[in-house]
Amino acid sequence: MEIETDVRSELEERLMEQVAAVPAPTQAYSEHLTRQAVRRRATTLLIPRPSRVPLPVPPRIQRGSRVLIWKQDPTVKEIGIREAFLPGRVFAGPKDARIVIQGISPGVTPNVFGDLVVDPVANPNAFDAVHTFAVVRQTLTMYERYLAPKKVPFQWNTGGNVDPINVFPHAGVTMNAFYSRNDKALKFFFFNTPTPPPAHDVFTCRSLDIVAHETGHSVLDGLQPGWLNAGNPPQTGGLHEAFGDMSAIFLALSQFDLVEAIIAHTKANLHDKSFLPDLAEQFGDALGKPNGLRNADNDLKLSQVGTEIHSMSQVVTGAVYDILADFFSFERSPSTRDDAEVLYSVGRYVAGLVLRAYIAAPTIQPTFADVANKMIAIVQADGKPARYKQSIINRFAVREVLAPTAKELAAHEGVEVAPGVQDEPGAVQDRSRCCGTMQHEEYLGDEESLEAEMQQIAANFVKSTNGTKAAARSRSTRSAGRKTTRK
Repeated sequence: MEIETDVRSELEERLMEQVAAVPAPTQAYSEHLTRQAVRRRATTLLIPRPSRVPLPVPPRIQRGSRVLIWKQDPTVKEIGIREAFLPGRVFAGPKDARIVIQGISPGVTPNVFGDLVVDPVANPNAFDAVHTFAVVRQTLTMYERYLAPKKVPFQWNTGGNVDPINVFPHAGVTMNAFYSRNDKALKFFFFNTPTPPPAHDVFTCRSLDIVAHETGHSVLDGLQPGWLNAGNPPQTGGLHEAFGDMSAIFLALSQFDLVEAIIAHTKANLHDKSFLPDLAEQFGDALGKPNGLRNADNDLKLSQVGTEIHSMSQVVTGAVYDILADFFSFERSPSTRDDAEVLYSVGRYVAGLVLRAYIAAPTIQPTFADVANKMIAIVQADGKPARYKQSIINRFAVREVLAPTAKELAAHEGVEVAPGVQDEPGAVQDRSRCCGTMQHEEYLGDEESLEAEMQQIAANFVKSTNGTKAAARSRSTRSAGRKTTRK
């Protein structure tokens, strides 16, 4: 025990010696540390505390609706029925604030996810309602994107009126479809045909081209309400019909899957045969036409078409289609950009170019040359290369829309090009082969003629009545004279 105590004492002494060997801080150093701590606390107090930043409120998510639609005509088998997405909310009917489907009972109601995916075989009527609504909505949305934030007005949307357009997919039995301003409606009919055999029904509402065409009439009537009446010169009527056909082409070019299909089908040659320039193929088949109801990839000139509006319209549609192909060739660069990406971009630009040119054209009796000159001015204002302007001049000059001297004036800035072939003074539109819109009585001046005839009859009645009263007064005077003589 004594040995253990001695060892412990020796260890404690050594430990105390080691502690004594550690230098203690001086009084001055201790005061330095104290001052440093005080300064650090003061500096910390001067730093402002970060204020609470409110978290941003996420934007309201529009669920939108998935739908099934014919992406072209039912006869274009390589395209067929595909799924599409409508970003806005769709209500039962279907309908939204601008478009209401009518005449299909019962109406179609979105499922719990807001979708309207309808089996075309099990429920063809409901499918037609959804398809027609979707194509009208896509066409209207396409033009509203170019005018954003403005909305495309329908012709009756004035003075605070916000009435929608009523769409009838199954309006009745006849080979036609039309837009009616008075009814605030688009009406699509159906018919049975033996061509090609076997006999079958053709529903105009199932054609993306026909629905987009008639919707185009309603859009243009809202933007240029003075153009639709038959009292305008023939070229004005041709512009309206051309806008309908171009609406179908532009809508196809606004769909990514269709653009890719066009590139693959034509090997990036827009003048190769495809579903893009062939319009309303199924309707054309019923009439025995191999390239649809009309073909945008044509070589028609003004001197070849007379005053028949559909034929005249193909001159404008053909020129714009050639311009589209030219612009695509200008921008094409397969080594740096995908052809489908380029065609989609060019399609959007040409659609916007045509829309702006139509809006900028005269509000009364515009001519083909008016629209061509506006297109020239717009590409210059957009800062596009000179070949864009040259393409527009060349394509309209070769079709006799612009004067032959147009090519010589191409280098001059701000010079309007003279028109080529013009309507004869007093020329009357021939609408005998037009769609239902252009043949509808409300645009033919029939109501004005009826009113004038009724006024003429009324004037005749007044004249006849006045003559009867005058004769009666004359007889009364003579009778009074005879009575005085007797007295």
